Amino acid sequence: MKAKHDTNINIKNKRATFDYEIIDTLQAGIVLTGTEIKSIREGKASLADTFCYVYNGEVWIKNMYIAEYSFGSYNNHVTRRDRKLLLTAKEISRVADSAQTPGYSIIPTRLFINEKGLAKIVIAIAKGKKQYDKRESIKEREDRRAIDRAMKR
Repeated sequence: MKAKHDTNINIKNKRATFDYEIIDTLQAGIVLTGTEIKSIREGKASLADTFCYVYNGEVWIKNMYIAEYSFGSYNNHVTRRDRKLLLTAKEISRVADSAQTPGYSIIPTRLFINEKGLAKIVIAIAKGKKQYDKRESIKEREDRRAIDRAMKR
C-alpha cells in the first residue's frame, strides 16, 4: 500500500507578479536536507525577498526562508541559506543567458510538493516593472474588483 503524500502545500511569492512582468517559467527541484523538507511539508516556508542566480553553471536560490523543524535536534538546518536548484543543462543555459540581459531577473514564484512527495519550485524569468506599470496593475485590479462587486448585486 502506497503512502499518500500531502500535496496541498502551495507557497506563493505574491509580490512577484506585482514587481515583475513574467516572461517565462520553469519548474525545478531543490536540494534540501531532511529537516527542511519536513518544515516545507508543514507549510513553514516563505518566498518573500528571494531571488535566483547562476554560479559555476548551477542555479542557486538565495534568501529563501524555511523555518527550523520543531522536532529537529542539534542538526537542524539554517533558516536562510543558499539552496541549489536542479535543472537540465539546456534549462540552465537558457536561464543564464536571460540573467545576463540587463533588466531581467530570475525569481521564484511558487513552491509546492508534487504527487511523488518531492519539493518543486517554479522560477520565472522576469523583467522589473517601472512605477507607472505598478500603478496600472493596481488600477486593473481595482477595476476587476468593482466589476465583480457589481455582478454580485
